[in-house]
This record gives sequence, structure tokens and C-alpha cells, in this order.
Amino acid sequence: MIELALRVLCSLAVVFGILWALTRLVRRPLAGRGGGTVTVVARQQLSRGSSLAVVKVADRALVLGVTDNGVSLLADADAKLFPEPPPPENPVGQAMKLFRGQR
Repeated sequence: MIELALRVLCSLAVVFGILWALTRLVRRPLAGRGGGTVTVVARQQLSRGSSLAVVKVADRALVLGVTDNGVSLLADADAKLFPEPPPPENPVGQAMKLFRGQR
């Protein structure tokens, strides 16, 4: 009986160790993510399969039409016309604010 309990505890420790390692791996940013010169400033859905996107590339802002079939350049502007987007909020922080009744 004790041997079975030890086997179960060791197996659980191995499973939790693997889960911990996987969560650490998933949280690590991939090479090339973040800090790049391409930033999506805004995106507006127009219909089910089409949207507009404003994308900053270096010192230029591109207005792009995005559909299921492809991406089209609609306009080119100076990047200074579009302010930097605020950083995304942590989803856990958003959930905690909703839970506490804050907005």
C-alpha cells in the first residue's frame, strides 16, 4: 500500500514538473517577437471577412485593407500622425478588476 502511494506521488511530481516546464516555455517570448519595427496601431473590422489596419513600419504609417484573399496598401502616411498604442493590459488584471467591480 505504501509502495503504491509513493508511486502515485512520484508520478504526480513528474506530471507537475512537466506542466511547470511547459508553462515556463510558453511564457518565454519567441525570437523576433516584440521590440520590432512593425507595430499595429489600430485595426477596425468592416465586415466578416474584411478590415482596415494602420501599421507603423519604421518612420512610415501604412493603411492596409485586409481581406480573406489578401492585403492591399490603401494609403501611406507619416508615422508621427498616429500616436503609439497603449500597451495591452494583463488579462488576469482585467479579470480581477471585473471581479472587484472596478472599471
